[in-house]
Amino acid sequence: MFVFSVHKKQIRLALLILCIAAVAVAFAIVSKNGVETSNETGLNINASTAEERIAYLSQFGWQVDEDPVEVSEIIIPETFDETYTNYNELQKSQGFDLSLYAAKRVKRWIYRVRNYPGYEDLDCIQATLLIYDGQVIGGDICSTQLDGFMHGFVKEQTDTQTVETSVAA
Repeated sequence: MFVFSVHKKQIRLALLILCIAAVAVAFAIVSKNGVETSNETGLNINASTAEERIAYLSQFGWQVDEDPVEVSEIIIPETFDETYTNYNELQKSQGFDLSLYAAKRVKRWIYRVRNYPGYEDLDCIQATLLIYDGQVIGGDICSTQLDGFMHGFVKEQTDTQTVETSVAA
């Protein structure tokens, strides 16, 4: 026969520890879901919903269709080739770093941009968002034309951040 005795002080201590743990978990959940998250540029990078993704792009002045052109999952490679290295340089210039997500599965949302200056055929201008855990971790604005372009989310007056390589993901 095994006898185990518990004092009232031990029960109170256990209940106090459980209450503190419950409050900490609740605070963590509310903090993650209730507060706008931003990257080093101070922009809201939340992108769990269609409204948040469109709002992210509108921070840069882009107007996009509500429905994405494409939604897919990609895996950021563990080791970057030249194309991913160049693409990550573009991301770093925007305050992102894809190397932090190496070997991770991310969602890629592609939207058609409807207000790119200087283009009559706007069906070829797209905004790509890379999303991990409900937050933007990278992306670009590009033209799908053969002699197209790619740059960061900020509307460029010059092509100083144009990436000449395409990213096959």
